[in-house]
Amino acid sequence: MTDENLGHVPATRRKVRSGEDFDIIIGFLGFWTVVLLAVTVWMEVTAQPALFWALGLLAMLGALYGMIRLRRRLPDRTASRRG
Repeated sequence: MTDENLGHVPATRRKVRSGEDFDIIIGFLGFWTVVLLAVTVWMEVTAQPALFWALGLLAMLGALYGMIRLRRRLPDRTASRRG
């Protein structure tokens, strides 16, 4: 093994990895969007103040939309991570 390639990550590998990272972030945002939707609906049904929950839901939807748009610019996941 030579020391000349240590720390070097090919550009194609970086793009695939960043696409996978975006998928993880989108999943995280999607989960919390569903949680906020359920809380907002529950607050509305029980006649409690839901304005801040609805604003949080709106912010999460905006972030999710933005992440999905950014993700479309990256290549599809084609490589698997190998330790």
